[in-house]
Amino acid sequence: MSLRSKLEDVAKMAGVSTATVSRCLNEPGKVTNKTRERVMNAVDALGYTPHFGAKALASRKTRTVGAVIPTMDNAIFARGLQAFQEALAAAGVTLLVSSSGYDAEQEADQIRVLVMRGAEGVLLIGTARLAKAYEFLARSKTPYVIAWALSDRESPCVGFDNMGAAKAMAERVLALGHRDIAMISGITAMNDRAASRVEGVRAALVQGGLDPDRLSVEEVHYAFDAAGKAFERLMVREVPPTAIICGNDVLGVGAISAAKRRGLRVPEDISITGFDDIDIAAHVEPGLTTVHVPHERMGAGAAAALLALIEGETPQATVCIETRIVERGSLGPPRVGA
Repeated sequence: MSLRSKLEDVAKMAGVSTATVSRCLNEPGKVTNKTRERVMNAVDALGYTPHFGAKALASRKTRTVGAVIPTMDNAIFARGLQAFQEALAAAGVTLLVSSSGYDAEQEADQIRVLVMRGAEGVLLIGTARLAKAYEFLARSKTPYVIAWALSDRESPCVGFDNMGAAKAMAERVLALGHRDIAMISGITAMNDRAASRVEGVRAALVQGGLDPDRLSVEEVHYAFDAAGKAFERLMVREVPPTAIICGNDVLGVGAISAAKRRGLRVPEDISITGFDDIDIAAHVEPGLTTVHVPHERMGAGAAAALLALIEGETPQATVCIETRIVERGSLGPPRVGA
């Protein structure tokens, strides 16, 4: 459908007044779920994307881009997003940020709203999302860049190999002699980064001649308390692990805290690793052995790619940022006799 669809077209298709359409877009809480669904279905079908402001409406240039990140609860995305914003600011572009809370429906709604608010392009985290989100971006001809993961989609990505990085960490754990290994992962449903990290650990086990089905995986939300509870569940199993590979540093720090509460020494009694290398990884005691992700380079690269797309240029399709393992004090060989 053309981008020239009007508010009246949406109202006609949905069988409501233009006032109801406007209210649905600007104050959705004041519209019934049934009406809102009907209006948003019409918006999707028509590819209706209102741009706010007369100047923006006339020129189609708002000098604004959007980003939808999964969470603002911790520092996982902070450094990358900061570099992204700084690169945009240097080009005179404003950033609008939304947080989906790892909710796929909410993310799809936020993508739509950002474009309706005038975002000329969008930064997305990872590849796993509802098909209707990608369909909306295609219909509205909105350029987007994927970060924090590698992608085989047509749109550019500036990310890293989550599976390969997790596999490298698991190989390091195995090289130290650990065989009873567990994992505390983020929720893998609709989270390709978390799923790829679990896949990477399993691949390392296969390569090491171990049964990947023996890997105990606790999937939890990215929170210190959730990691602590997962740690307790793992440690009361018939054969507790000697090493726990965590899907990110928040989970790793939560696991270290739980180990201390249980009276266990890290890494003498239990080894724990993380992923991301956010600031807290270097300040917990012992320091968390983790995968360093160059968030700043990734954020700046994603900004450059998105700006190029907006200007009608063709940036490099895939930019793979190299990761590395940072050795600190939380990983060591298993206790003799463990």
